[in-house]
Amino acid sequence: MQLIDGKATAAAIKAEIAQEVNDIVARGGKRPHLAAVLVGHDGGSETYVKNKVLACEACGFQSTLIRYEDDITEAELLECVNRLNNDADIDGFIVQLPLPKHIDEQKIIEAIDYRKDVDGFHPINVGRMSIGLPCFISATPLGIITLLKRYNIPTSGKKCVILGRSNIVGKPMAQLMMQKEYGDATVTVCHSHSADLKKECREADIIIAAIGKPGFVTADMVKDGAVIIDVGTTRVPDATRKSGFRLSGDVDFENVAPKCSFITPVPGGVGPMTICSLMKNTLIAGKRPSPTLP
Repeated sequence: MQLIDGKATAAAIKAEIAQEVNDIVARGGKRPHLAAVLVGHDGGSETYVKNKVLACEACGFQSTLIRYEDDITEAELLECVNRLNNDADIDGFIVQLPLPKHIDEQKIIEAIDYRKDVDGFHPINVGRMSIGLPCFISATPLGIITLLKRYNIPTSGKKCVILGRSNIVGKPMAQLMMQKEYGDATVTVCHSHSADLKKECREADIIIAAIGKPGFVTADMVKDGAVIIDVGTTRVPDATRKSGFRLSGDVDFENVAPKCSFITPVPGGVGPMTICSLMKNTLIAGKRPSPTLP
């Protein structure tokens, strides 16, 4: 069993990005600029945005953090999005999710200029990705593809089971794993209503678990030599930790790992690659005015 070290891989990629940014600036080019909009004080979002700011520093990007209290109106947030869309100095930006319940998240996502949508959530980017056209690919699926490539894990012709059908991970991951350029695999998407889910998993060469249920994938669901990508990051109580909790993945790591050829840990697996992929998208945005242009 080989551990897939997302933290080390992300650090190496950020160093490569930083070198490219140095070269761009040395030639008189513009330093990429990423903005993040944070609404409220959700603990997970606070940590995630903080890590994005640190990643920008590591990559040599300029970064801007725009904060609002959770009582901001939808109209005020849409006005912020409009300002960022029209700010020529901002190459890409994200509106951190989740948003307060009184704000329509989809309306905010669709208001973002798809050419600055470095999260890859806009329907235009999602649609272009689904048919293999140049676009911003959502960060977590792109991070997973990058890990598979960096570790030289064969995917072509392999059976890949994806657990979960969310718009952020499950659906785009299935699209990428099907496409010849990325996964070239035979893909099955399973969810809460799938019949005989264990049988599907036992036949899989690659399992990508993204359902948010700690320890859901057990050893009896995994065949020997399978590749396991664990996207889950759920806080579970842990009295032995100072914080009172620990992060748990969707996979029963202790019992599943011995059966695998490759497996990602939680934390330190997919998580660091998500932010790293956001940096890759921002670099693309900074280098050209539109991801659809050559």
